[in-house]
Amino acid sequence: MLSPLRAATPDDPDAAERGRLEAERDRLYAELRAGDEQARERPDLERRAALTLRALDALAPAPRAGAGRSRALALGGVALAAVVTVAGALTFVPRWQLAGLNAGEAKTVQAVLGLPGLRARAQNGGDEAAYLAWGDAAFGAGRYDQAINAYGGALQRDPRQPQALRRLGILLLTRPERGGQALSREDSDRAALLIRTAVQLAPDDAESQLFLGFALVRYGQDAEALTALERYRTLDPQGRDADDTITAIRARQNETDPALSVYAASCASCHGASGGGGVGPSLRASTLSRAAIQGIIRNGQGAMPAFPSITGTKLTALTDLLEKWQGEGQ
Repeated sequence: MLSPLRAATPDDPDAAERGRLEAERDRLYAELRAGDEQARERPDLERRAALTLRALDALAPAPRAGAGRSRALALGGVALAAVVTVAGALTFVPRWQLAGLNAGEAKTVQAVLGLPGLRARAQNGGDEAAYLAWGDAAFGAGRYDQAINAYGGALQRDPRQPQALRRLGILLLTRPERGGQALSREDSDRAALLIRTAVQLAPDDAESQLFLGFALVRYGQDAEALTALERYRTLDPQGRDADDTITAIRARQNETDPALSVYAASCASCHGASGGGGVGPSLRASTLSRAAIQGIIRNGQGAMPAFPSITGTKLTALTDLLEKWQGEGQ
């Protein structure tokens, strides 16, 4: 149950160390499953298991010895075929587990240990909640093949379950980064449909907006992605999962658009990366005239400082951008 779905090959320079760590991991898991929940040794076993997982995670992905495993997923009347492996980790979805040797790591170890029971409960006549519990535990522990099966089962019981929809979508979309086959256009479209449907069903769910933003970046839609990721930040002010992606989008935009370069340098820290508001008000909701916009930029207003250095073509470009955003609205 816990053995990896990837195998070391003679071309794997880490084969010996990988095999040793995997054997140690499985031995520790076996001791934890067999031991008393209150045993004095349990915290030390959990700590050692977490260290072993961390060491495995630090190794480069093992070379693939063959084709990935095919798994069919049912989504109501839509057939979703995906080839998924557990080699590597999600590129756009940060690994919430193994971030440090703390209580969170012990929780991850416990989640992995609980997977067999959750799986059995779901497959032995479980309802939607049982499949979701299995899927969430598998997703959080990086057991993405199990997560796909579990979320597929949840969707068979409720085709409008947003968490199952978006997580299946992101797993399909990021399949190549986990060592699977190249993503076909058909599967790419299916992934987008799953994620967008989840956003429609749960627009105020932070993860919906996060995954939508990541998906839009993959399709080269930076402006729309930035809007979704800023929305994620609003819904989850403590969330940091989108920071690197937002920074990369801004850098790309600033290189190609002089107005966005001026905006990023002088306005984005208060009004948001795409004018949707932050510390300062939304510029997209503004109804100011062109003359009023330029007056406030030059002279400031209220808590907003003046920017007398923004003149000439820079001021014209920035004003054009702000008027464009007013026309687009929120």
